[in-house]
Amino acid sequence: MKELIEKIEAAYTAFKTDAAAQAENGNKAAGTRARKASLEIEKAMKEFRKASLEESKK
Repeated sequence: MKELIEKIEAAYTAFKTDAAAQAENGNKAAGTRARKASLEIEKAMKEFRKASLEESKK
């Protein structure tokens, strides 16, 4: 579970950086990277939800 949380934090950091670059500088490539990171975050959050439910059942 710790590894999953670290994965989510890393993806969010990448998203935050790229989203800011797009918003502030109009960097189109950063926007593409931010969208990709958002998909990774979504998948990781679904994994977290499953893992969290399993932990709560113990």
